[in-house]
Amino acid sequence: MRQIVIDTETTGLSPAAGDRIVEIGGVELIDGLATGQQFHCYLNPDRDMPATAQAVHGLTDGFLADKSRFADIAEQLIGFVSGAELVIHNAPFDLSFLNSEMARCGKLPIEVYCSGVVDTLRLARQLRPCARNNLDALCAAYGVSSSHRNHHGALLDAMLLAEVYVQGLMPSAVVTHE
Repeated sequence: MRQIVIDTETTGLSPAAGDRIVEIGGVELIDGLATGQQFHCYLNPDRDMPATAQAVHGLTDGFLADKSRFADIAEQLIGFVSGAELVIHNAPFDLSFLNSEMARCGKLPIEVYCSGVVDTLRLARQLRPCARNNLDALCAAYGVSSSHRNHHGALLDAMLLAEVYVQGLMPSAVVTHE
């Protein structure tokens, strides 16, 4: 089974309020094993970076000024995720941003190109109903080191989530190592 663990960083919390994606990171898993295939890009959001968002991911207006726009990378992203199941922590959040960006450039929702979506936050809440289930807490619970993480970063967070997913959140029936 081919899965893409994907994460985004944004200018805020609401695409409806004009917030945009500034970073996308994805890692490929085949039958629960990382293949080394990755997708990563920083994006110019064509808007100012609020200080609150910059504090989360450390990305500045100056750094993003010469980066591609989402429309420039949409086909590459579609090619990377096509046919795969997406694995996303708090999927409704990331999907709302991805689908907003897809609509802006005349593309169908991202789920159309994929075989399904797994929300790891929902899985974690089922497995750990009274526990904190943010990525840092899940890393600690499943023995995944996140000590090198001083800001949120889409690719780094996707890599950490992939490890957490394989270590503890992936339904055991999915992993078939022969």
